[in-house]
Amino acid sequence: MKTTLCLALVLISMAAPAQAQQKADEHSGHHPVAAAGAATDMTDGEVRKVDAEAAKITLKHADIKSLDMPAMTMVFVVRDKAMLDKVKAGDKVKFRAVNEDGKFTITALQVVR
Repeated sequence: MKTTLCLALVLISMAAPAQAQQKADEHSGHHPVAAAGAATDMTDGEVRKVDAEAAKITLKHADIKSLDMPAMTMVFVVRDKAMLDKVKAGDKVKFRAVNEDGKFTITALQVVR
């Protein structure tokens, strides 16, 4: 009897976390804007140099939280060269960057006026 009771308690304790995760997953669908907002966070930066031919931009930027990167000045590749037509050295910008196969790539860039 004790063995059966222990086995039942073990099975119940194993099922509880799975049920809790399922409820959390179901609930997360109720707030898609909050989830999307986290993914669309923009970082402040200042354009130091634009190399349109090489599709690169040098930015002095604040911490990039999504990449766990501290503030610094560095060169980024841009996903779309057309983004560089809108900026020049000295412009204040907001941008989104990702790490694509080891290359830090700008996926969104806007001038702050």
